Amino acid sequence: MLLSSVRTSIFCSCRHAGKGFQHSNRSPQIRRWLIKRNQSTITAEVGASSTPAAAAIPNAATNRIVGRWLLGCSGLVVGAVVLGGVTRLTESGLSMVDWHLVREMKPPQSQAEWEAEFAKYQQFPEFKIMNHDMTLPEFKFIFYMEWGHRMWGRLVGLAYILPTIYFWRKGYFNRSMKGKVLGLCGFVFFQGLLGWYMVKSGLEEKPESYDIPRVSQYRLSAHLGSALLLYCASLWTGLTLLLPVHKIAETKRIMQLRRFAKGTGGLVFLTALSGAFVAGLDAGLVYNSFPKMGERWIPDDLLAFSPTLKNFFENPTTVQFDHRVLAISSLTAITGLYLFSRRMLLPRRAKIAISLLTAMAYGQVALGISTLLLYVPTPLAATHQSGSVALLSLAIWVLAELRKMPK
Repeated sequence: MLLSSVRTSIFCSCRHAGKGFQHSNRSPQIRRWLIKRNQSTITAEVGASSTPAAAAIPNAATNRIVGRWLLGCSGLVVGAVVLGGVTRLTESGLSMVDWHLVREMKPPQSQAEWEAEFAKYQQFPEFKIMNHDMTLPEFKFIFYMEWGHRMWGRLVGLAYILPTIYFWRKGYFNRSMKGKVLGLCGFVFFQGLLGWYMVKSGLEEKPESYDIPRVSQYRLSAHLGSALLLYCASLWTGLTLLLPVHKIAETKRIMQLRRFAKGTGGLVFLTALSGAFVAGLDAGLVYNSFPKMGERWIPDDLLAFSPTLKNFFENPTTVQFDHRVLAISSLTAITGLYLFSRRMLLPRRAKIAISLLTAMAYGQVALGISTLLLYVPTPLAATHQSGSVALLSLAIWVLAELRKMPK
């Protein structure tokens, strides 16, 4: 600014001095040159002072980019959950008996490599007890199912980690977002380790047990639960970056609706998690009738195990009964949320989200009953599992629409 003042003073002095040389042929040229030079300097200084404000990041544009990236990542997590469910339903999860981060990315190529891989599988309980008459082509099918699931998991990891590095270097994250994305990337790594820890439980020899070899239902539910948490965190963060906050008056009824929606979302999550215990124990094959379980509303063997607490996690009858109760409770809560919201003045997007959540809840219950009555066919069971993720997604959308204005 000092330089500008000096130049302006020189310009004014020259302009006054130029009055004495009006008959000179060069004075108009000098005057035009000085005016042009002064304007260029002022323009450059103004542009320089406004550039940092215009280039300040993160901003609305970078938030949209990060939000879309997180939504894409959450979509990949859904794919991993669905593929993992199909792998479980086709009993393919124990076909790969080793875990190597890089080396297993290339499946067997030659006949000798396939026979060597098949020979390793034959040393473990699933082949000895269940699949002792399995042929090599049948083994290839279950191997590729598990290999595809593991490769998809690696794709999810790269989709989180590589853009995180890029956006971090570009300055797209504020301090709060840096903590969030570091947590998400760490959770992806933890999820991979937990998956292998789960598979190991199905490869262990259990001489005292003659049951069908399967992974621990505890580890399976932990693996699914962590995937759902990763999905929910990614989806919620992405939606809050992309969806503008509604200016909803903080009335007592709005606060009640918001608490109601949070409780309903938690119930939906718990119902989805209980499905992992159903899958882990094949509890869907115990009582294939509805609404009664066999001839009774409450079956005789509901608390057959001792101690009593063990029934809720290891008794297939109790696990199926709990899943039914949670599903009906979720449906009831979502219906109540819909009816409560109908008497309130809400933004259009929030109404659409609640209506879709309600419709999906009834569809999901219909899928669950059909899966049960038809003795758990793989396509229908996979659709039912996908429906649980869709229901959870809509519950998160409702919460994002009803969230408070930031202070």
